[in-house]
Amino acid sequence: MTYNIEEATLPAPMRSTAAPKQQRGAQLDSEHVGDIRGCFGTIFMHDTRPRTGWSRLKTLLAVLGPGVIVMVGDNDAGAFGTYTQAAQNYGTTLVWTLLLLIPVLFVNQDMVLRLGAVTGVGHARLILERFGKFWGAFSVIDLFLLNGLTIVTEFIGLNLAFDYLGVPKIWGIGISALVIMASVSTGDLRRFERFALVLVFGSLLLVPVLLMAHPPVPQVAHDLLVPRFPANAPVADVMLLIIAIVGTTVAPWQLFFQQSYVIDKRITPRFIPYERIDLWIGIGLIILGAVAMMAFTAVAFTGTPEYGHFKDAGAVAVGIGQHIGRTAGVFFAVALIDACIIGAAAVSLSTAYAIGDVLSMRHSLHRKMSDAKGFYAVYFGLIVISAAVVLTPGAPLGLLTNAVQTLAGVLLPSATVFLLLLCNDKAVLGPWANTRGTSIFTGVVIAILVMLSVILTASVLFPAISGVHIFAILAGGSLLALVLSLGARIIDTRQGSRREQGIRFTAADRLTWRMPALDELPPARLTVLDRTWLVVLRGYLVVAAGLVLVRIILLMVPGH
Repeated sequence: MTYNIEEATLPAPMRSTAAPKQQRGAQLDSEHVGDIRGCFGTIFMHDTRPRTGWSRLKTLLAVLGPGVIVMVGDNDAGAFGTYTQAAQNYGTTLVWTLLLLIPVLFVNQDMVLRLGAVTGVGHARLILERFGKFWGAFSVIDLFLLNGLTIVTEFIGLNLAFDYLGVPKIWGIGISALVIMASVSTGDLRRFERFALVLVFGSLLLVPVLLMAHPPVPQVAHDLLVPRFPANAPVADVMLLIIAIVGTTVAPWQLFFQQSYVIDKRITPRFIPYERIDLWIGIGLIILGAVAMMAFTAVAFTGTPEYGHFKDAGAVAVGIGQHIGRTAGVFFAVALIDACIIGAAAVSLSTAYAIGDVLSMRHSLHRKMSDAKGFYAVYFGLIVISAAVVLTPGAPLGLLTNAVQTLAGVLLPSATVFLLLLCNDKAVLGPWANTRGTSIFTGVVIAILVMLSVILTASVLFPAISGVHIFAILAGGSLLALVLSLGARIIDTRQGSRREQGIRFTAADRLTWRMPALDELPPARLTVLDRTWLVVLRGYLVVAAGLVLVRIILLMVPGH
């Protein structure tokens, strides 16, 4: 058993005798080590006693935060637009897609919370150290670009909500930007977490709207449990909307944010089970919000002239106000403001954390602004620039929103590939490494995400794409993924390429095992299958992202 950073503060008689020497921690910021100071309680660093009864609930309350914030933060402006578009155009017929995303959300976010608790190192830094400078730089650059555009969409959502409420743009956007910046500037993670959890509670404003709409519960339940396509709807349009739902529910920034926030909150492997409960609560809230939006939007627009003619979330607020009631419209607009603020804060933090990790800057919400200038400069810079873009007359806001959805779909597979490789690496995760079942499931998810990404990219470049073309991509992609996987597996078997199989860990190891310092890790051992994925992915990302950006630039030029 390795000597754990938690044990360093224990009296000598209480320390483990199994470890001959102290292991250097991998944490890059000294503020990432210490007591867990959560919104609803504190767990002292040396507190390793067993939890029973009431103490379990108190521990959960202290740990609560990362999973709930990242999930509710993902029900942001893009989610409001996508879920309500699906409902305004097709009723509740696509609500079943949300249930399919639950295991994907849990598996992805469970992997990053394990990485955060066990390694103490952010996602971007691990990619840099295990796969080289190219991929480390690539992960940060694409994250910075995509997150910057995503934050712009949050301010677009704020603008739509304030417009419905009759608040002048300059005041609404300006005050929101100040609130988002002030929330992180206290030098106390607990204060930010309290602010974020107030916003999480505010997201429940969608529930009263649902109750006021009186949706047909049996129909919604049927559509939730029985997958089907809308009758007489173009297959290509429906497929692209499903892809948009996937892209807005599972986003790259979530991986970077939760891993770094778990580290910043000082959560260790001992508390991973509690953090998983936190994650499940967050998933429950995001699904509740998504189902509510689709249900009450379907009620508001079914049978009206606006049915099938989605414009934006602002127009949805107007429709809800007209067909359900002014109070419902106001609640929806306030919930949208709430969602945009927590989304902008979380996305900006994920970027600041990643850049701080890669550049070895001080990057913690426990630090005051004077003690982590670079970290806060990145955060504030993203907010100020995004707000300025939305306030700029004539800015192509609709085009930027579409660009975010497209680029998120293109870049998500690469983030998931690195996540899988890191979580299969026993040098990094030890007893917390993926099981074979988790690896297989994640591999299938990656293959599906890549195919959906290809379809999304093709639809941007060729708007007239048909359902036949989409199904051809799905069939061809499935066959190609199967052939590549089987071929690489055969080569690995013949060459005797194996990951470390002989290491055995006890239950006690899972409580205390931490990744060694980065410079003590052995080189990453990539199989032929791993390298095949990386080569294919590198080529695809360069081509797809490049073509999408060219297409977006052309659309900004008059006459295209």
